[in-house]
Amino acid sequence: MKKSECFMSKYIHRVNYYETDNMGITDHSNYMRFMEEARMNFLSEIGYPMTRLEKEGITSPVVSVNCEYKHTTTYSDEIEIEVVLEKYTGVKLFLSYTMRNSNTNEIVAIASSTHCFIDEGGRPIALKKYAPEFDAVLRQVSQE
Repeated sequence: MKKSECFMSKYIHRVNYYETDNMGITDHSNYMRFMEEARMNFLSEIGYPMTRLEKEGITSPVVSVNCEYKHTTTYSDEIEIEVVLEKYTGVKLFLSYTMRNSNTNEIVAIASSTHCFIDEGGRPIALKKYAPEFDAVLRQVSQE
């Protein structure tokens, strides 16, 4: 499936002063947080905010993450984060992130994350059996 055919979510994060280092540049570790914020926004947009999933006994830990930094950002820059559902297998969710400086449209980072789904006991689950409605939504948005 081509990237343009997948579901896409956009999220804006404004860099806070405390997220910068003593050179005034956004610390690299914060981009993981920005990705998490964007992922939470994505889940809300498809009707399954993390609060709902947790009430249904589902959590979705990070299995892997990758981030390639392209340009720096500084205090008060707005970063537009485009989240694309790249692939959903029923057991794992693969997301990509393109982060741009909203003022310059310059790509500041390109990233990806992989997530699995576990029950309250920490055991991996297949959503088709455990949460068929959520599974159906993920399958639908992964084919748009």
